[in-house]
Amino acid sequence: MSDAHSEPSTSGAPRILFAISDTGGGHRSGAQAIAAAIEQRVGDAVETYIIDIFTHTGVPVVRNAPVVYDKLSTRWLPLYDTLYRLTDGQRRIDALTKVVYFAAHRNILRVLEAVQPTLVVSVHPLLNRLIGNARRTYRLSFRFITVVTDLVSLHASWADPDAELCIVPTNEAYERMLRLGMPESKLERTGFPVHPKFVAYHQTRDAAQANLGLAPELFTVLVTSGGVGSGNMEQLVRNIHTAYPQLQVLVVTGRNTALRERLEQIGFGPNVHIFGFVTNMEELMAASDIVISKAGPGTLMEALVMRRPVIVTQAVGMQERGNIDFVLNHELGLFCPTIDRIVPVLAELMEPSTYAAVTARLVDAVPRDGAAQIAAILLDQLHLAPPVRRRRRLRLPSVRLPRPQAIARRLHLPRLRRLVRWRRSSSHRRV
Repeated sequence: MSDAHSEPSTSGAPRILFAISDTGGGHRSGAQAIAAAIEQRVGDAVETYIIDIFTHTGVPVVRNAPVVYDKLSTRWLPLYDTLYRLTDGQRRIDALTKVVYFAAHRNILRVLEAVQPTLVVSVHPLLNRLIGNARRTYRLSFRFITVVTDLVSLHASWADPDAELCIVPTNEAYERMLRLGMPESKLERTGFPVHPKFVAYHQTRDAAQANLGLAPELFTVLVTSGGVGSGNMEQLVRNIHTAYPQLQVLVVTGRNTALRERLEQIGFGPNVHIFGFVTNMEELMAASDIVISKAGPGTLMEALVMRRPVIVTQAVGMQERGNIDFVLNHELGLFCPTIDRIVPVLAELMEPSTYAAVTARLVDAVPRDGAAQIAAILLDQLHLAPPVRRRRRLRLPSVRLPRPQAIARRLHLPRLRRLVRWRRSSSHRRV
């Protein structure tokens, strides 16, 4: 698997290009999960490439999308929600994409030519039409699939009619795509693309705690807020530790090193364990009894696949708000709207009867093998021929011209029939 576009090998193996944007960690982790599942099934018989297309466009602002997103999702969240609403429509997103594509199409073509993919899989909604336009404009020969990485609140840009297939993770996403106009024949329901290592982890809670050097007799809560460690985690951990000093708390700050240093300097005591960016999240979740996280679909679905009840703290952007409804409607956890509410919400979920009921529902709540299901579909797609692309003729909009008689009346000319007779008679005399 390659994370950057480079010269493809000469092995003749089929190539799958995962088109992503590092606007948040969910899109890359989803692509990595599917790529890992493909590798489990066929080894190196299929080459996979994961490329952040936005960074290669060369378009100002767009090429800096990860940095812009980090600011929008933290400091400028109202602006982010406004932009989401303004672009949430088929015609609007089509018009916006045309502007970006006009400036970026040559750079997008360079990426596609470098990889020469057999199949392109988009896991980011704003990339769908850019890829479809490039394929149509340059008559490129590959199949195109979209994998939806949101659970409920799907932006209109997910519904791309140019794609041969759209894979969705939930029934709610399926119904939303139908309302957006995607034909049922192009939709496929699977589980969410959670990395296969979560499914493959079979150690018990006590064994996982022993591996991590934790106290096995303590009720354990995992607090995480995604790869960037966003949100007011410091106050959240303070509130939990003050109310329940006997709880064992695992805190994952992600790449937010400043937050990790502040938490370490506080000195909570032996029951609070601080981690930075981790690659063993499956082990941390296995060692926990409850997972507290923002409403990002990646971490949320990882916890549900591990059959751990969740407390959702916040939604970053309008696309995550439906994830809170997903948890509440399926009764898989609770929602904590503000930091000061974490203590009563945690107390409610830790109540033995409530906890037992939630864990029982988690047994069949979501498919555990979403990545494997998607991998099987993509491998089947490799055996299908790309769609035949014909060059479209330029069609000008039809214009209804006024009749010659109307023009003549407007210009106060003699009747057109008389003019025609005059020309004919004059011509006849010349002959």
